[in-house]
Amino acid sequence: MKISQSLEKNLAALKKQLQSDDLTFLRFSVHGTPAALIFVNDIVNKEAAGDLILRPLAALKDPLSDKVIEDLVLSPEKKTAKDVTEAAQEIAGGNVCLIAEGLNKAYLFGLRKFEKRAITEPPTSTVIKGPREGFVESLPVNISLMRRRLKTPALKFENSFAGKYSRTPVSICYLEGVADMELVKKIRVKLSEIDIDAVLDSSYITKFLGEHETSLFKQIGNTEKPDILAAKILEGRVAILVDGSPIALTVPYLLVEDFQSPSDYYGSSYSAMVSRFLRVFSVILSIYLPAFFVAAELFHLQLLPLSFLLTIASSIKGIPLSPSYEMFLTLAIFEVLNEASIRMPRYVGMVVSIVGGLVLGETAVSAGIISAPTLMIIAFSGICIYTVPELEQTFSVIRLIFLLVGGSVGCYGLIVLSAGLLIYLVSFENYNAPLLAPFAPLVAHDLKDGLYKGFFKENKERPYSIKNSNRFRMGGKRRKDA
Repeated sequence: MKISQSLEKNLAALKKQLQSDDLTFLRFSVHGTPAALIFVNDIVNKEAAGDLILRPLAALKDPLSDKVIEDLVLSPEKKTAKDVTEAAQEIAGGNVCLIAEGLNKAYLFGLRKFEKRAITEPPTSTVIKGPREGFVESLPVNISLMRRRLKTPALKFENSFAGKYSRTPVSICYLEGVADMELVKKIRVKLSEIDIDAVLDSSYITKFLGEHETSLFKQIGNTEKPDILAAKILEGRVAILVDGSPIALTVPYLLVEDFQSPSDYYGSSYSAMVSRFLRVFSVILSIYLPAFFVAAELFHLQLLPLSFLLTIASSIKGIPLSPSYEMFLTLAIFEVLNEASIRMPRYVGMVVSIVGGLVLGETAVSAGIISAPTLMIIAFSGICIYTVPELEQTFSVIRLIFLLVGGSVGCYGLIVLSAGLLIYLVSFENYNAPLLAPFAPLVAHDLKDGLYKGFFKENKERPYSIKNSNRFRMGGKRRKDA
């Protein structure tokens, strides 16, 4: 329905669409012309509405008209709507709507006032050195944090909405002249094709951006820190910011990203390199150690040193379960304790961790239900897997699959499964970026920031693993082949 010149008809149409008790329909008159302000009580800055709209109109000496409203009301965000449905959507989104008798359009003013969390250090990305600011649930605040770090007109934001009912603001962020515009266009199309009732978090968006729907591995990068996001954008990635979520998404994503830490770039290159190799080694141990231990116990006792074999033999004496069932039971206990410590309140969760990890584990060993080596291996595997927390869920599933194969067919099955997993990862691409780059395919230039952390001045060009419009980022002349 179009906005008519009758105020009463317009109010009736809006009330029909906005049947909610938290709405205000404020009627007033300007030089005998009936008018009304419509807004949602709890998400509008009422003081600003009074100062910027009602006070100027009250002091008006001329008849109310479109030109008078355009010139008199000095709201930073102002637009018009000629359709009742469009006006209702804007009101539900937090805008203030002004309609008046004799005017066939509705004026909308952006005077939103949402409660938001203070900017703090994100719990998932703590650092010893470096910036401690983290994104919050407010999209305007997150955009301002990015503008603060990249003070250039080349930093672009493209705003849209997602969700039929939530109408969640979504912003594409990229660096013009650096990002590949074909990638920006592709993401723009994918966001426009999202057809869902509501987008409540950025994780909803990842389901639509990924090119492999059933893949176990991550396809979209994420971060809660503006300094990390700025660094990724400077490499040619495209970011997606979602209102209501403190987690920013980045495309394309490389597996090596999650083995890198913010601290690597604010400290010594030597310590960063050691830390990265340690993370890779820890993940390999967490996946293979339980499976290899079970396979060795069941099929390949000759692989274990004799002294260790005697220790195992004495520890499993009287254990009623087979090595496979024992390992599965211990792993299940660990996962239950992990879930309980996460879901429970913080202080209760600490108690659960202590009681479960120490008392329950010691009691189970003393009671002869599980053996001490099995408990130690599962505990060590669980600790190792959290050295790369972003991939914990993925590696937990892979660890379980390896354990099943190792307990069923032994080390030969583990070798075949490892080869199959490696073939899958090598052939995996998302947005034309190989998941295992720069190792497969081998991109020699990008190895300077792979597991090896090169010195700062070595990275004069942007990564070759990510398609971008400008390879050059530090000193000298641009390469002819870039």
